[in-house]
Amino acid sequence: MLEFAPICIYLVISLLVSLILLGLPFLFASNSSTYPEKLSAYECGFDPFGDARSRFDIRFYLVSILFIIFDLEVTFFFPWAVSLNKIDLFGFWSMMAFLFILTIGFLYEWKRGALDWE
Repeated sequence: MLEFAPICIYLVISLLVSLILLGLPFLFASNSSTYPEKLSAYECGFDPFGDARSRFDIRFYLVSILFIIFDLEVTFFFPWAVSLNKIDLFGFWSMMAFLFILTIGFLYEWKRGALDWE
């Protein structure tokens, strides 16, 4: 347990710093949010034209989720490329299998029409 002491100390210190930084604004903030002008919407000095909470098309969310999924999978290429000379053929073919599965997932999304914007 003694070998984990620096990690535990680091976690406790980071937790305390986080809680202090989260609590300081509540101690020093004034109660200026009670004014109705502060709570109203603001659009460059004009009265708001419409509701600020407009609806977004679901395709924006779908494209962003697909981007995150494929972007995270691409990050696996960097350690593979750096250690390619040490992992021999097993590492190469395991990455080719990963790329094959990734390509099948991409083709499936494309065939389902998730990438169409019409």
